[in-house]
Amino acid sequence: MKNGRTETWRLGVDLGGTKIELIALDHQGTEHWRQRVATPQGDYAGTIEAIVGLVLAAETALGGRGRVGVGTPGAISPTTGRLRNSNSTCLNGQPLREDIEARLQRPVQIANDANCFVLSEATDGAAAGAECVFGVILGTGVGGGIAVRGQVLNGPNAIAGEWGHNPLPWSNVDENPGPACYCGKAGCIETWLSGPGLAADHQRATGFSLSVEILVERMKAGDVACTATLTRHADRLARSLAHVINIIDPDCIVLGGGVSNLAHLYEWVPTLWEQYVFSDCVRTRLIPPKYGDSSGVRGAAWL
Repeated sequence: MKNGRTETWRLGVDLGGTKIELIALDHQGTEHWRQRVATPQGDYAGTIEAIVGLVLAAETALGGRGRVGVGTPGAISPTTGRLRNSNSTCLNGQPLREDIEARLQRPVQIANDANCFVLSEATDGAAAGAECVFGVILGTGVGGGIAVRGQVLNGPNAIAGEWGHNPLPWSNVDENPGPACYCGKAGCIETWLSGPGLAADHQRATGFSLSVEILVERMKAGDVACTATLTRHADRLARSLAHVINIIDPDCIVLGGGVSNLAHLYEWVPTLWEQYVFSDCVRTRLIPPKYGDSSGVRGAAWL
């Protein structure tokens, strides 16, 4: 009971750079409702209203009150209680939890979107039963989360798994200093491996602006330039994940986000990362998510 009312549903919200999605689960984890809307770009107040609108629409449709969990890019600062490190920069420095709670008149759980993703996949997804799991978000930005024995690691600074703002490892001369990042540095992993980073790399190399989907289509048709771009991307992903393997040695790495839909990554990257991992064998598995791009929103619901 909260505020005298029974909470029938677990409502998970995935706050992404391009879309906001809500899923309603019962307490057994069965999905009953889902809706997504476009993220209001650069509009903090509009983002709050979109989240609240989804929650109220779900409760109206289902006839009941829900516990709400929100997965966000970035994390809540342990010092200020405000959001930080989000690639959706309009959210940074904002009292996101307090503003949503004020509008919904109930407590709201907030967690990093990659932590929600890895929680979902380590609980009942593709990595269920694995002792140590690294969950990756390759989308508008690049995030990561770590789950050990089914529990998410947060860390005292609330940045456990945030590999996207480390520099690209084993960089080549032509990769330095690297593209500028919103965080104020240059050459962050995110600037190379995210969807926008992949498209920008192709444009720098060829002068043509193509979406990731078109790049893949043209690679399959034999386009040399697109093949070269996607090969560079796979090698950079292999280097970056090898760095993670050398530090936490996970049983498996689960890819999420829009770029995780590139099927060739699961074949190419494990072959490429062998030369960078500090071991005579690599038993870490690279796997797609069981719940696809809905895994993060399921993890938010489980908060």
